[in-house]
Amino acid sequence: MSTSDRTGQVPPRRQKRPRAEEHANHERWLVSYADFMTLMFAFFTTLYAISTVDAKKLSSMVESMQVAFDPKAAASAQVLQRVGKAAADASKGNGPTDQIGLGDLEKRLTARLAKAISEHQVEIERDPRGLVISIRESGSFSAGSTDLSEPAQALLGDLSAALMEVGNHVLIEGHTDDVPIRTARFASNWELSTARATRVIAYLLEHSAIQPERLSAAGYAEFHPHVPNASPENRARNRRVDIVIVKPAPPAETAPGTEAR
Repeated sequence: MSTSDRTGQVPPRRQKRPRAEEHANHERWLVSYADFMTLMFAFFTTLYAISTVDAKKLSSMVESMQVAFDPKAAASAQVLQRVGKAAADASKGNGPTDQIGLGDLEKRLTARLAKAISEHQVEIERDPRGLVISIRESGSFSAGSTDLSEPAQALLGDLSAALMEVGNHVLIEGHTDDVPIRTARFASNWELSTARATRVIAYLLEHSAIQPERLSAAGYAEFHPHVPNASPENRARNRRVDIVIVKPAPPAETAPGTEAR
């Protein structure tokens, strides 16, 4: 028999212990913060992994800074960028491949143009851009005109034959002295110098098989003098058309870790 049967009394029920009061967790934000930091770390790691140094863009930026602090170089910077690309294409096989050393070409032109050089109508020299053949106004154009003289046409015929032997880019530059000009056709020396440069290009294209993509024209008026405009003789030297045979650009170097695009 049970105890209740023996005594006639019902034993008291056991009381359940109260549950311990749950404390609020004030550090749950750390979980979200840790997830956020993990995502940020993954994001910046991905950016770092896909980022590379573009050597060409860096070089372009450096050249731009140099031009900004060198006013004399600013005028021809854009033209030289275009001719540099053309020269690089030629050196890579995208253009004429029959290039010879500029030293050899200088010797050939000096021998071929000996008479014009002796008469001080033509000068040949080297500069950082390449080989420069300067044709004076007295040997090419009449004052304030873009009409080529007969000696100039013969001279350009000899030059075009030499240019066909090489694949370099050719830059035609027109220059004047510092005497202002204002005629019905030319409002300033800028127009005259540019018109003379383009006239030479037109003649080369009409009388030779030089590829047009090899040629560029630029006019600099009186702002790129060969010598100071301090005397009539010097001004005569500054009135000229320069034919610049641009030396090939060196192959572009690829920065470590970069791929050709």
